[in-house]
Amino acid sequence: MGSFGYTSRSRRNPRSRGRMWSRTGPDRATLGIVGLVCAVAGFFVLGIILGPVAIVCGWLGMGRRWASDRLPALVAFVLGAIDTVLALVRLAGVGTLGDGTL
Repeated sequence: MGSFGYTSRSRRNPRSRGRMWSRTGPDRATLGIVGLVCAVAGFFVLGIILGPVAIVCGWLGMGRRWASDRLPALVAFVLGAIDTVLALVRLAGVGTLGDGTL
């Protein structure tokens, strides 16, 4: 079976997968940091988009459970929720930048 890539050489030396993009996706520490960056940036621009992105990255960074041992992911989840709520309040027109509430 020398055709279709099934040679003895390729079977002995499979491609190694890097730490970042393994079969299960990026590692949890990276997802926590990405979520944290999105949450902080969401306070300044595009909070309605970056807030939910931070929530999802934080949740996946915690391993889809409430784990306090992964602090950046937990902070990303909480800040993303706050960011989303503030963006919804701004969109509703309750709090605008000119009236002193935010």
